[in-house]
Amino acid sequence: MKTNRLSLILALTLGLSPAAFAQAKTFTGEIVDSPCAAMGSHEHMMKAEKARNARECTLACIKAHGALVLYDALNKKVYKLDDQVKAKTFAGKKVMVTGEYDDALKTIRLRSIKAAGK
Repeated sequence: MKTNRLSLILALTLGLSPAAFAQAKTFTGEIVDSPCAAMGSHEHMMKAEKARNARECTLACIKAHGALVLYDALNKKVYKLDDQVKAKTFAGKKVMVTGEYDDALKTIRLRSIKAAGK
């Protein structure tokens, strides 16, 4: 607790966001577009976009409708991602994302991303 208070004081003194000192966590899920994540599935959009798989659907949808997010289907949670370029490589795939979660922005500050085991 003392360390957390010290980090907060240091962050505020230096003009940094307290999130700058947040612990990195690992999140698992699928990199999808925000509309499909909100629906919990690619089913509807795959028909509309005439996509053959989750990757094609995700790429078509971000072009027209939204941003890439991490969708945790098990917990029905959607996490915004601050690095869309890194995430795009994994569009439509199951991944493990490591980063700090900024609760105020509801966004993961991406440190790393890698394919999740099957």
